[in-house]
Amino acid sequence: MAKLKVPSLQHLARLWHADPKAIQRTLVNLTKNGPIFSYEPLFTAVRDMLVLNVSYEQIVEGVRRDKREDVRQNFLGLLPLIQQYFEGISPSFVQGVAPRYYPVGRDLMIPFQPSLIYGANGQIHFPWLSFWRSNPLATERLSLFVTIVEEVLLQDADLEEAKFVILDFSAANSQSERKLTVIEAANIPRISEQRKIEMLSIFAEGFRLAQADPAIASRAEQDQRTDKDDPDQMGLFETR
Repeated sequence: MAKLKVPSLQHLARLWHADPKAIQRTLVNLTKNGPIFSYEPLFTAVRDMLVLNVSYEQIVEGVRRDKREDVRQNFLGLLPLIQQYFEGISPSFVQGVAPRYYPVGRDLMIPFQPSLIYGANGQIHFPWLSFWRSNPLATERLSLFVTIVEEVLLQDADLEEAKFVILDFSAANSQSERKLTVIEAANIPRISEQRKIEMLSIFAEGFRLAQADPAIASRAEQDQRTDKDDPDQMGLFETR
């Protein structure tokens, strides 16, 4: 079994539930059955399109070389939608954004790392790409995510005026094809400070329950022993 990982801000919002035990069960199940592939190549494709002017055809050809049939077909279904949004954009600049960590509870810092921002037509644009096929962020979970992202962005004078949009690439159901839905964050209702604190406290409780789950706790104890046996083992936040 893999380690229990601290979820990203987007995953926190998606996994949120009013019952902390439901959060616990979901986190434990995800630890047992984690994702078998990453969407990182698609984020790289977007950067290549905007920064290096790599053609759409070149990106498609690169994806076709992937030997995993399911991953290849998944990515090939997404690329036309990505092109649909970014085609014709000639940014004045494109840059990455340094990761931030948002405090959710005692000793629980949630990572938040946008893929990029870019400038166009005198406006800074901050697109958040969500590649989940099913169960995209919606209702209060979407409001929680947008509320926290806005709070994080407002801490950066260079980003507080950025146009924040969510690019949702989900499908209506398992039989439908994906489609691109552009969600203007400005149109999403924010949650109150009190409600935000309440929701984050529930998630933190669910995370602590998952940490204490027998399967997770036994793995953590095993890893701790391994760390003690290996003096060169790096800590989670250590750098060299």
